[in-house]
Amino acid sequence: MRLTNKKMKLVNRSAIATAALLALSGSAMGVAHAQEASGAPAPAGETAGDVQKVVVTARRREETLQDVPVSVTAFSADQLSKQGVPDVTALALALPNTTLKASRATNSTLTAFIRGVGQADPLAGFESGVGIYIDDIYLARPQAAVADIYDVERIEVLRGPQGTLYGRNTIGGAVKYVTRKLAAKPDVRLRTTVGNYGQVEGVATASTPISDTVRIGGTVARFKRDGFGKNLFTGAENYDKDVTALRLSAEFTPTPDLFIRIAGDGTQDDSSPKNGHRLIVGRTSGAPILSNEFDTRANLTKALGHDQEVTAHGVSALVEYRLNDQFTVKSITASRKDKSWAPIDFDSLQVVDMEVPALYKNEQFSQEFNLTYTGDRIAGVAGVYYIDAQAYNKFDTILAGAVPTSTFTSGDIGTKAWAAYIDGSYNFSDSLSLSLGGRYTVDKRTASIYRQIFLGAGGTPEMGNAAAIPFRTDTDLRSGLEREDKKFTPRVAVNYKLNADHNVYASYSEGFKGGGFDPRLNIVGTRIPLAEARRGYSPETIETVELGLKSSFNGGRITTNTALFHSDYQDVQIPGSIAIDTNGDGRDDSFAGVTTNAGKAKIRGFEFETVANLTRDFTLAGMYSYIDAEYKEYIVAGVNVASQRVFQNTPKNSANLRANYDIALPLMGHNGKISLIGSVSYKGATNQFETVSILDQESYKLYDASIVWTRADGKIRAGIHGKNLGDERYKTAGYLFPTLGNEGTLTAFYGNPRTVSATLEYRF
Repeated sequence: MRLTNKKMKLVNRSAIATAALLALSGSAMGVAHAQEASGAPAPAGETAGDVQKVVVTARRREETLQDVPVSVTAFSADQLSKQGVPDVTALALALPNTTLKASRATNSTLTAFIRGVGQADPLAGFESGVGIYIDDIYLARPQAAVADIYDVERIEVLRGPQGTLYGRNTIGGAVKYVTRKLAAKPDVRLRTTVGNYGQVEGVATASTPISDTVRIGGTVARFKRDGFGKNLFTGAENYDKDVTALRLSAEFTPTPDLFIRIAGDGTQDDSSPKNGHRLIVGRTSGAPILSNEFDTRANLTKALGHDQEVTAHGVSALVEYRLNDQFTVKSITASRKDKSWAPIDFDSLQVVDMEVPALYKNEQFSQEFNLTYTGDRIAGVAGVYYIDAQAYNKFDTILAGAVPTSTFTSGDIGTKAWAAYIDGSYNFSDSLSLSLGGRYTVDKRTASIYRQIFLGAGGTPEMGNAAAIPFRTDTDLRSGLEREDKKFTPRVAVNYKLNADHNVYASYSEGFKGGGFDPRLNIVGTRIPLAEARRGYSPETIETVELGLKSSFNGGRITTNTALFHSDYQDVQIPGSIAIDTNGDGRDDSFAGVTTNAGKAKIRGFEFETVANLTRDFTLAGMYSYIDAEYKEYIVAGVNVASQRVFQNTPKNSANLRANYDIALPLMGHNGKISLIGSVSYKGATNQFETVSILDQESYKLYDASIVWTRADGKIRAGIHGKNLGDERYKTAGYLFPTLGNEGTLTAFYGNPRTVSATLEYRF
């Protein structure tokens, strides 16, 4: 794999940062029972006969999945490998009431919703309702969070409010990457993938002990693919992929009770701009709708003179010390940065009609200390957490019209938050346990927002056009924007084992997400009172009651996990953009952010997951979920319009059925087995925004299949993977501004078409 100069800079940045932390550490001195062969999510764990018990750390300590009174699904590295899962978004097909997808016009920004709670807007100031964690490190921003899957031990997805167990409070749920600890012996792993659309990928991982107490390792990965479509105007690829990733780590065990890990990682995305498919004919030009949903005619190729580019890198230090058999203390220190150059052509035409060249920059520092206790009857965790994050974006809105205009918008949002949390369980008996938890959070936001309109369609001085003519300043709030939100959120759960095979639990939990400021705020155009603008939008809260049953049958060969939940969602934060008339001529000539707090919503749902090891070689697994999410109070201009609003990215029905059949098959003189894996996934009708529109997606099905041969010792694996074999075209996001510009903007983005790939893995 050949690395360009830019990618070498990425490697060097991560290596230097890791080396610095290594030096610091030197001075200061780790759904059910299922077989690894099954088509079910199943991390390695304890075994009972030929059936494994899945072990998770959802409560910051190791427990079997069937024992933990939390809605959680886990995916092992082996399962991810066998099914050829490309990135985190693909997990959503097997997850109840979960949406994970790339945000509109991006390849690597994540939009995540769990049980109706999430955040679709990636701009500064808007925190996700679903937390993404890498080894307990919270990612404050969604940019670069669509992570390719490599170097993981397992991925856990928790549903419902999370606050008493994790450093950062997340109101909807959490996706938790758990990376592999370095092996005690030299370990080298290679993986290569080739596929249609010119897909060529390679992942190389190596680690080795350099003494009895020190191990080092690293992974370099390259993911490249041609586009699913073409830019018919520039000749460039559309929906292509060009990503380089790196991870370096060192682990120290100076004593049997002390573990230290220093890690650094970096990602660079040099994919082409991702442009949408127009759903309407050009209003002025009559430009027709293209036949291929992945083709475009967009003409915007650069932002501030830069090609599309996303870079992200971070360093972390974990120090874990076991005081005795009961107590363990842990320190988690992390720093991350990312930058995105994003030329976004809203109208997807070769003319300048509605274009938004943008720059996003984010950085964060976090520190967590926690103490875990494990006794005969009592177990729990207590900790403190601090995060200091800065999110900045600036962009132009370039619009054609009778009088072409360019609007410059910048938003710089600071977050400083600290929290103290505790969660513990007490076993009254072998059958009955009670869990209590609480969290006190203080979120402080500061903001600087500026918006200025210029005459002409060539962009603004801030984005490279020095000749632009100033017309009007609509927002100048570069100082004085500050708010602080405080909240205590409890959690209580009762867990009762009817017998060794049936575990019933009931829980009550509260979630909280602080208020903030819309970085696209337009005071003049939307006539927002200055006092209201300075207050910003309010925190949102949720109260969730859940009843669950986790059961095993036939010695653990069949398991079922069922959950019923009901949530009261208050002051729901609804970021949005609306077309506005800034000069009073009766024609929309710009757009602005309007963030509101919908007063009340009710969310009710049902989730069912099962794994059935029908024979030693044949496994069926499935999932079905239902959710009824509706607004009860949504005030617009003094009127409750709740009956006219819907929940976005929350299909009522979702289902998945997976089958795995293993056949003993020696190959090239080596014993092994071939696995035949197939799945069908169903997603119900999905709304893209809070109002019904042409961008909404009707229900659809996806069919996947894999044929995988694994050598008996696990050192070689070869597979062929087919995704979306029915070549379903389904919308995942879009832009809806039909009144803006001369042509109107109504563009949609789509999920991947049919892909076929072959993968070879080798472990030395």
